[in-house]
Amino acid sequence: MTDTTLTILIVGLLALMGVGLYGLLAVRNLIKVIVALQILVKGALLALVAAGAASGQVNLGQSLAATVIVADTVVAVVGLALAVQVRRTVGTLDVQALARLKK
Repeated sequence: MTDTTLTILIVGLLALMGVGLYGLLAVRNLIKVIVALQILVKGALLALVAAGAASGQVNLGQSLAATVIVADTVVAVVGLALAVQVRRTVGTLDVQALARLKK
């Protein structure tokens, strides 16, 4: 892997992680928070593959990325199912409004 390719990968993964982190901090809608978390994880996946390629162990990086994809998909499905149930029960997806709820 050349230095130019590695630099492009690092810039790409930092951009993805930056956008995902900004989305987690700035967005108030629960579904948009889950989407921002997905973007953040995609940056981490790119980092795993890039680290595997840079160290010469491409198969290890790809197998770790596949494992993270499976776990990430489960988290996204459960999170979206919870968001649907929250919307049906409470009537809002605003994270700050949900934080004010007391039972």
